Amino acid sequence: MKSIKHIDPKSIIIRMPNWIGDFVMATPILSDVRSSFPKASITAMCRIGVCQLLETDPDINEIFCFSKASGFNRRDNHRDLMEKIRQGKYDLGILLTNSFSSSWWFYRGHVSYRIGYGGNFRSFLLTHPIHPPSQLKKQHLVKTYKMLLSVLGIPVSKTNPRLYLANQEIKAAQELVKQQGVQEGDILIGINPAATYGSAKCWFPERFVEVAHKLLQNEKIHLVFFGDLESVSLIKSICRTLPPRAINLAGLTSLRELASLISLCRAFLSNDSGPMHIADALGVPVVALFGSTNEIVTGPFSQGRVIHKHVTCSPCYKRTCPIDFRCMKAIEVEEVYQQVLQALFSQPS
Repeated sequence: MKSIKHIDPKSIIIRMPNWIGDFVMATPILSDVRSSFPKASITAMCRIGVCQLLETDPDINEIFCFSKASGFNRRDNHRDLMEKIRQGKYDLGILLTNSFSSSWWFYRGHVSYRIGYGGNFRSFLLTHPIHPPSQLKKQHLVKTYKMLLSVLGIPVSKTNPRLYLANQEIKAAQELVKQQGVQEGDILIGINPAATYGSAKCWFPERFVEVAHKLLQNEKIHLVFFGDLESVSLIKSICRTLPPRAINLAGLTSLRELASLISLCRAFLSNDSGPMHIADALGVPVVALFGSTNEIVTGPFSQGRVIHKHVTCSPCYKRTCPIDFRCMKAIEVEEVYQQVLQALFSQPS
């Protein structure tokens, strides 16, 4: 692929991923592009569900927040999106999604240079289609995103996923947990027992209960359980037998409130999920439980303790386990408990 490192773009649009975890793992691209083009205007194009994560990001000038319609409204929606892209007069577009539609929008939106991975019948829509890495399943997704920038002469950097929170947001989170009985000097541990995509990514609820009981033997420890609206009943059942020092916030927070609360945690226990990546991007020590997915590709990037038993059928990437769920059965309560304690009390190396 011919390099275009000679260009000096004045207006850049970056199509961010749709899923929370992928979105967070793509944030180093914003830092790297800003570092390489300090005078450019950078627009982050994001689905409406995740765009709020960039509200205080210093590396971008604008958030292009959109929703994707379906059915009868789909054609009008696509036309409106392409017209808005045309109005931006972008001379460089970077696609961190692999969909045909996103490349079609950039093509019809008259973005001058269009960079993205080829495939999905979209290569002809890109001025610079990049061949997917040969080690795609053997390298972290953060690196895969960064490799797209090589055509611009930007080498793979050491920048980590990151998120920015305003001081008032953190103070609001502190006030919320204080109202729930968390006092200065107490230890707050975040727990995320759910995961988007399917139950195959989730450890057993009863084992989360057992770990929670063991952690709460320390009277200074408070647990805060996170989850989206779909996981409300699951987390309610987990918290039912736990004492008041287990705080259930499932379905009660916005994405930015979730991030602000996670930032207060001394450790974070989670399945492979978006909140896991939020914790990692905020520098919170993570204990991540993996079964059906691959921690080499989507594990915590900056820091984190991964428990993955690597049974013969894992990673299978299935939504539900078709056999006996051996990958998660092999993860024992005591091991998870000890890993959380180590994350809490180990000194940074």
